[in-house]
Amino acid sequence: MPTALITGISGQDGSYLVESLLSRGYRVEGVVRSLSAADLPQNTQRDVVLHEADIAAPASLDRIVSEVQPNEIYNLAAVSSVFRSWQEPVYTAEVNALPVAQLLESAWQLQQRIGRQVRLVQASSAELFGQAVESPQTESTPINPSSPYGAAKAYAHHMVGVYRQRGLFASSCILYNHESPRRPEAFVTRKITAGAARIANGLQDRLDLGSLDTRRDWGWAPDFAEALRLAASAAEPDDFVIATGETHSIQQFVERAFDRVGISDWRAVVSIDSSFSRPVDPVEQVGDSARAREVLGWRPTKNFDDIVDSMVDHDLAMVKGEGYEG
Repeated sequence: MPTALITGISGQDGSYLVESLLSRGYRVEGVVRSLSAADLPQNTQRDVVLHEADIAAPASLDRIVSEVQPNEIYNLAAVSSVFRSWQEPVYTAEVNALPVAQLLESAWQLQQRIGRQVRLVQASSAELFGQAVESPQTESTPINPSSPYGAAKAYAHHMVGVYRQRGLFASSCILYNHESPRRPEAFVTRKITAGAARIANGLQDRLDLGSLDTRRDWGWAPDFAEALRLAASAAEPDDFVIATGETHSIQQFVERAFDRVGISDWRAVVSIDSSFSRPVDPVEQVGDSARAREVLGWRPTKNFDDIVDSMVDHDLAMVKGEGYEG
């Protein structure tokens, strides 16, 4: 039975990755900041072994890797909000950059000690391209971050390449925006769908957003979690852009969400607040996932409308107390 160790296991991507790995007979262990605050779907809680650790404390990560002796390591832990990274740039580096170096070194040392391959997959981000010089972006697009989040991810991405050259099976999945009902409301997409559901049911009066013009390449989170698994099981390590190849604006997301709840005049309940905008916003991000499609056999399963509809339907059910899980 192969063993997978996942940091960030209780996040959106981690929860979907756990389900995928368990269904394939893996033993799954995870790293969480607090055992008491760990939040996993009920259908997986009893099947996962959790380890409490400060992700920014290298010694604790090294100890866990040594104890678990995983076949595969998935690093999903991160300050996942670009907006927050501007507020806490140093902490973002401590969580998004340096722990990756430690995990790579721990994996390498474990591999040398036990004499078998240890595979590591880093959940990288399109934010490392920042002010991209080309569109769509590929694995060879120059790295040019425009936020503390992107800069930290860029360091981690380069370290993966360094250890791959050293002989470790280390891959980066460069993930573009991906959503699901499990996305926290701190993210604009879930803020929109939850707000639309509450407004439609008289529980909220208005929705405050930043720029409506920002465009992103949005995918379905379970598809992106599956890409991580496929990268770990590939014949060779590499970098893989994971994206749909299509972009949509925040305004289109708003229009679809409010249409789904039956509100045609969304402008009457949506306000623009510049305080929600980023200090520097990347140019249009859209990814070319040709390598992932060819090498990993990866394909997105939901289009933009289906993603928004799934999130809105979940939030409508939550408002009505039906407890729908996406």
